[in-house]
Amino acid sequence: MANQYFMEMQQICKTFPGAKVLNNVELRLKAGEVRALMGENGAGKSTLIKILGGIYSKDQGCGCIKINGKEVEINSVHDAKAHGISIIHQEISLAENMTVADNLFMGEELLKKVRCFVDDKEMINKAQQVIDSMGMDIDVRTKVGDLSIAKQQMVEICRALMYDSKLIVMDEPTSSLTQTEIEQLFIQIEKLKKNGIAIIYISHRMDEIFRIADSITVLRDGELIGTDLAASLDRDKLIAMMVGRELMEVYKNDEKPEPGDECLVVKKFENKYLKDVSFSLRRGEILGFAGLVGAGRTELARAIFGIDKVDSGEIFIEGERAIIRRPQDAIARRIAYIPENRKLEGLFLTNNIRYNVSISVLDKFIKLIGVNKKTEQGILDEHQGSLSIRMTSGEQKVQQLSGGNQQKVLVAKWLATDPQILILDEPTRGIDVGAKAAIYQLIYTLARQGVAIMLISSEMEEIINMSTRIVVMHEGEKAGELENKGTSETMQEKIMLLASGGKINGEGN
Repeated sequence: MANQYFMEMQQICKTFPGAKVLNNVELRLKAGEVRALMGENGAGKSTLIKILGGIYSKDQGCGCIKINGKEVEINSVHDAKAHGISIIHQEISLAENMTVADNLFMGEELLKKVRCFVDDKEMINKAQQVIDSMGMDIDVRTKVGDLSIAKQQMVEICRALMYDSKLIVMDEPTSSLTQTEIEQLFIQIEKLKKNGIAIIYISHRMDEIFRIADSITVLRDGELIGTDLAASLDRDKLIAMMVGRELMEVYKNDEKPEPGDECLVVKKFENKYLKDVSFSLRRGEILGFAGLVGAGRTELARAIFGIDKVDSGEIFIEGERAIIRRPQDAIARRIAYIPENRKLEGLFLTNNIRYNVSISVLDKFIKLIGVNKKTEQGILDEHQGSLSIRMTSGEQKVQQLSGGNQQKVLVAKWLATDPQILILDEPTRGIDVGAKAAIYQLIYTLARQGVAIMLISSEMEEIINMSTRIVVMHEGEKAGELENKGTSETMQEKIMLLASGGKINGEGN
């Protein structure tokens, strides 16, 4: 009888200096099966996948990997590809200065018959066919750096589909996609299943998991908690497996913050992305910013923080006109900005945690040529404790952390500046439900302390449950402003109407 599993990982262990991150974990997958891999950040999901993909090696003498019943050695990415395994990582890894076509064929370029020249024309034609099959409006001659993050993510997915993969790992593939793009992805996943391709799907979005997955495997603290059919589980059971307890109220807030006086006023901001955007923000307020991908929310945040130039408009802080031409000006006015793309804009991945947390407050512990190591360590200890960052020590490199713990380091970096105005751009992107609850409680605590918070989020549930007021943007303009009252359903309807260019009771363009 033929082996029923295409891929088996048996008794897998992995130890980093000072910590065992995987302990006898098992994962078996059939051809044509979609397996959701779930767990809190730091549970071991990424480490397990990196072992499967040849990025990490499992501990010597511990466990094995089998393909079609035969034990194999996977010691490199090349080995993984040779066995039909492709991984789409959460963090985008494209060459931004190269075209879409060049990225899709990177390392596998097509050659002309002369064999010393790359066949650019053929690569462009084949790349365009793959892009078109995904329903995307992208010219493959476009440089990747000119695409939105959402479109870059879709290019990553297409690159995996270019090869003869038998197993594709998708790590948070929809975190930057629009609903239309998500639907296109799910159509492709169904095609892959019918063609016998197995898929490991990692996501914290439970509605996606229950829609797309055949089965679910849960890890917690580096150990296998269990595997079951998706149809046998529900949201509450799955959360309990992930966090080890019932988590009934992610947004629970016993003491709601009371907004105070205005501390930030933005008037008539305009540049190539923004059109006449004005709003105000009060102390202790959580002001939500909703809108579709490309609506201008991130561009507004970058303009306020001095990253992007504005052609016209004014900012007033505590009633005084502020000149912000660069991020240093914003930091001096006690504004902090946690960007959406932590890898490119927020963290120094090859540096250690201590360096990343303290880099924005060097003046607190460096005087002339002297470094107060005790003060520097105290800064790390304070925020590591409040955010529950899982780490071996402050000397651990940030790139060795899970995505969720990297996000916590980024939050700690900016909280160390003691901000009075905090801009959060997708702060829970790629973070599990337990870590989300911790981030939400931190946001509530900061608001109660009088910190004014701009919350940009593409998760409707997050915007509605967290915000006092909601600014909705559409194509670079403020489409409307809503007091957060009424039921979640009615608020969602109003937000979506404004975000798509409609009007409500005088609100809109």
